Amino acid sequence: MPIRHVLALCAVVSLAACAGKDLTQPPEDFGDFRLGYTIVSARQAQTAGPSRKASAEEWEQALKSAIEAQLGRYDGDRFYHVGVGVDAYALAVPGIPVLLSPKSVLRITVNVWDDAAQRKVNPEPKTFTVFEQISPETLIGSGLTQDKQQQITNLSANAAREINEWLVQNREWFTPEAAEERLRLGPQVSSAQAN
Repeated sequence: MPIRHVLALCAVVSLAACAGKDLTQPPEDFGDFRLGYTIVSARQAQTAGPSRKASAEEWEQALKSAIEAQLGRYDGDRFYHVGVGVDAYALAVPGIPVLLSPKSVLRITVNVWDDAAQRKVNPEPKTFTVFEQISPETLIGSGLTQDKQQQITNLSANAAREINEWLVQNREWFTPEAAEERLRLGPQVSSAQAN
């Protein structure tokens, strides 16, 4: 076996091992955060390209569970709500290994709300395009090795990790000063309420 194939296989096994440990490690602190409500809507989700079909309920339940498992580990005193809209997805269908092994992908839009201030924390909605984790099972295409529910569960877990990383990268949103400023500004009025 050529050395580059051996190195690629080692990298895949290493990535899979890291992904498996994620929830067993202490979460990275990013401020005074406690998860309040997790609201997921997949009613407007579109399929992108060849895809297995999934119901809105399947996406909503899987994403809600994954986000609560990921963000529910934080035990701050200030409550924040996470709202997620599923925009599009593709759940890989069986293909010909190597020649045609489509990957699964999920596109979501996320907003975070400060419960006490009744204001959105992020200035603009954040869009994520989430791919399936590289692993021995997905290397030849998850359409061949996983059923629909496994694909949904894996994409949802990856989405939850990406949301968590995004919050850590924007820890300035969760400082006492930022929280006080949102309280000072008062509740946010949506365009629907204003009309």
